[in-house]
Order: sequence, then structure tokens, then C-alpha cells
Amino acid sequence: MQDVKAAVQKQFGNVAVNYRNSSVHAAGEDLNQMVLAANLQGTEMVLDAGCGAGHTGLAFAVQAGKVIAYDLTPAMLEQVERLAAERGIGNIETRLGDVEQLPFEDATFDLVVSRYSAHHWPHPMAALREFRRVLKSGGRFILSDIVAADDPTLDTFLQTIELLRDPSHVRDHSASQWLTMLAENGFDASVIFTWELPLEFDAWVQRIGTPELHVQALKSLFDGAPSEVRTAMDVQANYRFTIPGALLVGNKI
Repeated sequence: MQDVKAAVQKQFGNVAVNYRNSSVHAAGEDLNQMVLAANLQGTEMVLDAGCGAGHTGLAFAVQAGKVIAYDLTPAMLEQVERLAAERGIGNIETRLGDVEQLPFEDATFDLVVSRYSAHHWPHPMAALREFRRVLKSGGRFILSDIVAADDPTLDTFLQTIELLRDPSHVRDHSASQWLTMLAENGFDASVIFTWELPLEFDAWVQRIGTPELHVQALKSLFDGAPSEVRTAMDVQANYRFTIPGALLVGNKI
């Protein structure tokens, strides 16, 4: 039986190129807001934790001193290197590893960033402890991810469709849960931006390689969803829907 991290490697190793080509991951106002929030001066050491195909790290590399793109899946790091070469960006370096056990010295980074990765972390508190450890005094952690609603019905529905689509999914935490976890790990944190992410159903399942049996189960869930879920997620006849995201900034205390 594989553990969660092995499931992540298996799941994303097979579809890494899809994430390189994903418009959802390549752009978005949340990514623009992340870079703005960093207020980069051109000398910063940045860690992109759970970098995926590298879109976030590369966006920061344009304005930072150096970026370490760090991920659990070798195939994802290959995509980072390909994109960096295509764009002529030379100040980004890939490293393989687990965000819950960072191989870096204390106070190495000015900034740690993470986008659309944290819902795969089985032990987010461990990751946050590591981020605080490797941040310099006055350093900052910037997190962008899908967030769950505080309402139990909406929360349950979101977690269910996420897991059916992608068995390596762990949990979309709520913004309030993230604020609590950040505070407990020595960050003064706040939510600075929220948005609704529109998702085309076919692209959403194809990107991760969801089996057809699960695709049909997902459609059945949407068909039978209660009105409050359909309204909150703006579910359309073609199964297009939206999910909420939040951008949080935590300053190391």
C-alpha cells in the first residue's frame, strides 16, 4: 500500500506535462497578487515549495535574486527546467524533496511561496514549521490555494469531488484553518486576496488523468448536488463550476 507522498509522485509523474500546459496554473490574478505582495527588490532568495511545473517560481525569478523550485516529483522538476530554458531564465534551480523535511539551513530564504500545492500535504503543520525555520528574520510566507467553505455541506462536497478526481488529494483547508495553523507556527498572517476559480470540467479531469469510472461518478455527484452546493459552486449544465481560492501572507514573528 502506498502512502500519500508516493501517491502524489505517481499521480503527478504521469501528467506533469499537462500542468506545464495548464492555463489555470500558468496564469491567474492570484499569481499576480503573490508577486505584488512580495515587493521584490531583486536580491531575494526564494523557495517555491511544491513548485509543480514551475509557473510560480518562474514568475518570481523574473524579479528576485534566485529561486529554488522544490518538489516531490522528478517529472515536475523536468518541466520547470524546460520552461526556464524556453524563457531564458537562469536564476532558478530545481531541487527534489519533501516540503515537510527541507534540506536547507536555518535562515536561508527571504521568502517562501507555494501555489496550488498545499492541499496535497499530509502534515501541513510540519511544513509550516520548516518554512519558518528556513526563513530569515523578517521573512515572509505567501500561500495561494483552493480553500474550503466553513459550511459543512459545501466543505464535504468539495473534498469529495477533489478526492474522486485525484486520489493524492489530502484536504482543502479553510482560510480560517490556515490562519490558525500559521499563527500556531509563529506567523503573523492575514488573507489579502480571494477569488472564485472557474473550472471547465473536461479539462479539470483530463489534466490529472481521472479514470472514466470516476469521471462518471463526479458527474453523478454534480447532478445530485443540493441547491446550496449548485448555487455556491455555480454549477452549469456542462458541469463547468467554480471553487474558492485564498491568498494568505504570513510574516515570520
